[in-house]
Amino acid sequence: MNRILVVDDDNAINELIKINLELLGYEVITAYDGLQGYTLAKQELPDLIILDIMMPDVDGYTVAKRVRENPETKDIPILMLTAMGQLEDKVKGFDIGVDDYLVKPFEMEELKVRVRALLKRAHSIPESLATKEILTIGDITLIPETYSVSINGQTAKLTPIEFDILNLLVQNHDCMVPSSKMLHDIWGYSPGDDVETIRVHIRHLRTKIKKVSNNKEYIETIYGGGYRLLPKGK
Repeated sequence: MNRILVVDDDNAINELIKINLELLGYEVITAYDGLQGYTLAKQELPDLIILDIMMPDVDGYTVAKRVRENPETKDIPILMLTAMGQLEDKVKGFDIGVDDYLVKPFEMEELKVRVRALLKRAHSIPESLATKEILTIGDITLIPETYSVSINGQTAKLTPIEFDILNLLVQNHDCMVPSSKMLHDIWGYSPGDDVETIRVHIRHLRTKIKKVSNNKEYIETIYGGGYRLLPKGK
């Protein structure tokens, strides 16, 4: 049975999530502030953390950062649940290592889809890590063991999801990768799900790549379709 930790200072939301996830057969632990949430994360080692941002004393960003820095909890998937939906807020969360982001108010069915997808992804071996082989194409070298990309000798550390996105683009460098394929292959979502998560990750990935490539662009947006890798950049 998968164990899920819900951290939110809103008692009503906490209880609503707990009831709905327990009906699906999950074991749910609840916390009502960031400090209690991080303590339970260390003690219980849940399979997934649903984490609010705006909480008293210790906010969700701080909790997520501590979870990622702790060797025992660093691989636990984190779903940010918050009323803060601005792009810069999402980028900040993804930079820490948050896996997904759901903005309040949300539909419970959407939360269930995200929970299932994150748990499925956590319990499978990402294609990018199925082999330890270093892969080079054009200017780009992927290093799976460290979730890193090297461009002309300059290296950038990526989050696991950013690495999987870049790996998927590298594997399909001769053609466009539809957003629906990214959702399915990386997150396990159906093609009809919101693609905003992809847009934010792609934007953040581009920023990291530009910092080590003299601002060259390696990911091309095919509007209305998806993304394509430019091995030599432009």
